[in-house]
Amino acid sequence: MKKNYFISSLILSLIIISGCTNSKDSIATISINSDSEHTNTFKKLNLGQLYDFDFKLNSADKTWVNVWIESYKDGKQVPQPLTELSFGKSPNKVEEGNLGFGIINTDDDDRLSFLYAPNVTTTPQKIDKIHSVGVFSGWDYAIGEGKVELKLGETYLLGAYRESKGNSIRTYDLQDENEVKKMIKDDSIVFLLKIKIEENE
Repeated sequence: MKKNYFISSLILSLIIISGCTNSKDSIATISINSDSEHTNTFKKLNLGQLYDFDFKLNSADKTWVNVWIESYKDGKQVPQPLTELSFGKSPNKVEEGNLGFGIINTDDDDRLSFLYAPNVTTTPQKIDKIHSVGVFSGWDYAIGEGKVELKLGETYLLGAYRESKGNSIRTYDLQDENEVKKMIKDDSIVFLLKIKIEENE
């Protein structure tokens, strides 16, 4: 009996240790940073919208990160991403900092979009005039409040910006693929912020 108890305890301990090791050795972590210095600056200066995350990339010297905005208009995907950003093969083993997506308002009613990540950013790209007076718009994060561990080779939805067809805008569960499809169908404009980390070959 004592022998069986010892073996069971040993196996449980190994599982716990293994779980801790996997957490430490995760490829990357990301979490919402809605009250960051970046977002507060955008709000104070009324520059537009900024959606900011805390991002930490482990094994940055051996991985490649792709961040992009999928664009949908009237339920159909626009062939090319609205904007995209790729970085990797860092001289540092670990890279961490802010990662996010911004929309800048301009005086002539045009808008500019950009992506940024630790030590890298895209040139602002012009967004076609896609909204009119009275259209409702909104941003929803697709991840929870805590840290999310990212796995190698998987695509993650981080958030969605959208503009409705009518005078209201509803909420969707962005962790449910069917809900995301419904949102794309229901709203006139949808931007999906996505990330994927791959091994650097």
